[in-house]
Amino acid sequence: MLNTEYLERNMQTLEKAFECLKSAEEGSVDYEMYRNSLVKSFEMTLEQSGKLLKKKLVPYFPSKKAADMLTFKDIFRYAAKYSLITEEEAERWFKYRDNRNNTAHDYGRAFAEETLSLIDDFLKDVGRLKEVIEHE
Repeated sequence: MLNTEYLERNMQTLEKAFECLKSAEEGSVDYEMYRNSLVKSFEMTLEQSGKLLKKKLVPYFPSKKAADMLTFKDIFRYAAKYSLITEEEAERWFKYRDNRNNTAHDYGRAFAEETLSLIDDFLKDVGRLKEVIEHE
C-alpha cells in the first residue's frame, strides 16, 4: 500500500488554515497569514496527490519509466480511463491544476479568492483520491 501520511498531513493543514481563515477578520494580518497558509497547503496537497496517483497508475503501464513520463493532467486522464476516478472528478482536478499554475504568476488577492472558492470541492476530492490510493 502507498504511504499517504504526508498527504493526510497536508490535508489537515489545509483544513485548519481554511477554518482559521473563516474566523479571521478580512484584511487583518491573521487573515493574510491564514490565506497564505491555505494557498501553500493547497499547492502542496495538489502536488502530493498527483505524485501518489502516478505511483498508483504504474501497474497500468508497461514500465515505471512509461508512467513517470505522464504529465499531471495525463495522470488524472488515465485515472479516469481506468475508472479510479470519474470523468467529472478528473475535470475538477484539471481546474485545480490550472488554478495552481496561476500561482506562479499571481499571488494577489484575486488568485487567493479563486483558490478559496475551490477548497470545499478540493478537500472532498482529495479525501476520495486518498481512498483510491490506499485501496489495494
